[in-house]
Amino acid sequence: MNTLPILYSFRRCPYAMRARMALLVSGTACELREVKLSDKPAELIALSAKATVPVLLTPEGRVIDQSIEIMHWALAQNDPEDWLASVEDPLIAANDGPFKFHLDRYKYPDRHQSDPIEHRSVAVEILQALENRLSAWENLARPARSLVDLAVMPFVRQFANTDRAFFDAEPLPKIQRWLAAHIASPLFETTMTTYPRWGGPDVPPTSFPGICRT
Repeated sequence: MNTLPILYSFRRCPYAMRARMALLVSGTACELREVKLSDKPAELIALSAKATVPVLLTPEGRVIDQSIEIMHWALAQNDPEDWLASVEDPLIAANDGPFKFHLDRYKYPDRHQSDPIEHRSVAVEILQALENRLSAWENLARPARSLVDLAVMPFVRQFANTDRAFFDAEPLPKIQRWLAAHIASPLFETTMTTYPRWGGPDVPPTSFPGICRT
């Protein structure tokens, strides 16, 4: 039995980002195994049929290979900001479904043989719905940040970074402020710390910080 959970991660993956943020805010320390997606270790492939990050192996031997489930698992251990009280499943489903579909075809048109402008336009329509949500509060479900904000934010960040000038010029001032605030937070800055690539089971483990004070 492992003493700590083991997290297979890739720093720039938005799914892995949100898993790491939940682990951090919950104060759940883990062994981090940063991988290269073009050269996945056999240990990762053996644990999960989907063979991509994030994958969490709990001390009890349970394998969790969906990022939202990793977030829920971490917050079930400790939820100091009460994130689970404000879960907005429809917003997360829209992000992980339609928005991610159009984001991929905007960001990677050669890979998908797609019209990036067409898919960008549809993605902006989805962001407009989030813009409207932010009329009530500074975050998507309540005044304080919650699970839905950190589940959605890495994908909005990816959209914004695809063409920053375009994003900054769009009439989405609330989304732009919301994104900037989360990117500048100590939680996200800690999440995006660079770690060395995992060298295998014979190499001393890399500890992922268990507490982020914000």
